[in-house]
Amino acid sequence: MPIHHETVLPSGLRVIHEMSSSPVVYCGYVVMAGTRHEDPADAGMAHFIEHMSFKGTERRRACHIANGLERVGGDLNAFTNKQETVYYATVLRPDFARAVDLLTDIVFHSTYPQHEIDREVEVICDEIESYRDAPAELIFDEFEAMLFDGHPLGRDILGEAGRLRSYTTADAHRFAKKFYHPANTVFYVYGDLPFGRIVRCLEKYHSTPVPATGPQICTAAGNTPPPALRPGTTRIVEKGTHQAHVLIGGPAYGGHDRRRFALLLLNNLLGGPGMNSRLNITLREKAGLVYSVDSSLSTYPDTGWWTVYFGCDTHDTDRCLRLIHRELHRLAATPLTTAQLAAAQKQLTGQIGIACDNSESYSLALGKTFAHYGVWRDVEGLCGCLAALTPEEVQAAAAEIYAPERLTTLIYR
Repeated sequence: MPIHHETVLPSGLRVIHEMSSSPVVYCGYVVMAGTRHEDPADAGMAHFIEHMSFKGTERRRACHIANGLERVGGDLNAFTNKQETVYYATVLRPDFARAVDLLTDIVFHSTYPQHEIDREVEVICDEIESYRDAPAELIFDEFEAMLFDGHPLGRDILGEAGRLRSYTTADAHRFAKKFYHPANTVFYVYGDLPFGRIVRCLEKYHSTPVPATGPQICTAAGNTPPPALRPGTTRIVEKGTHQAHVLIGGPAYGGHDRRRFALLLLNNLLGGPGMNSRLNITLREKAGLVYSVDSSLSTYPDTGWWTVYFGCDTHDTDRCLRLIHRELHRLAATPLTTAQLAAAQKQLTGQIGIACDNSESYSLALGKTFAHYGVWRDVEGLCGCLAALTPEEVQAAAAEIYAPERLTTLIYR
């Protein structure tokens, strides 16, 4: 069993640590400030703040931040999604204190200088435009906007160029003051370090409290408003693309619903990364209609959504959709045999075990799981839940989630 530690600093910062045998340390801050926490007037602000946090602090200029870890061979990065913003670092064990110093500075002491905002906002606008030129990526955002119509979960993470260009230093400070305080944050460490050293290091850089001016965002407690799902529609968008890009899917179980384990197995069986997924065999190997087809599952604490994506010649779209509907119906109407279930369980648990060998991804999942659910990422427990599934549980999940009236379809052509 992995060795775990956790504590809460006087500032309210939650700290978690899992031991590893590697000389490399993975650490970072998970700030509970994602797209779903923005006010409508602040659309895109969570991602905007992520960019601007690297542009200067009370102690460092942007060039000092850029060189802070790279000069010792380390790596500093960040990302924003619907649930949180994560700032993370990868360093060798002797440089851990350097990483904590730099991460703490950019998360809690950024100054968001206006001249840097004026420059960086154009970088973000270019990011928006490049994303719009990638239909295979853009279609997922539009699909989620259809499912969560009118809810912040349906809002574009990047925001809109016009609004972004209106943001000022004062706007950035207002947003950061509301969300960027220790009680709304988790610091995670995955590495071979004594926990006492980790705590002392964090206490040093949190000796001056950052006051909380907004409520702690605790999605694990279920106090966020339920999403306004809008399943059951079809939309065709004329994009003039060489091939059709298609998504079909719908709402799914949230992270607190135990039925998500059955859906996780179904998703992998239907269109997971294995070449033996049902949709890959049906659409590519047998029919030769697509280069690739895959299914995905996105889970939030209070809801979720699933999709099947494929690209094909425009005139093959309807045939591909018929074949997908046939596979969904098979899973919903006919329970897996004992042998089929056992094979699906073995394949998925093997994939999970291999994925855990990616230390950076593992550490990020460690931090995010604790931030949102207040529990450790229990890989053995997850595999145990998958192993305990019955054919009846899997079929029941398929019958509910894959019901025709719950399906939404979006086609770019």
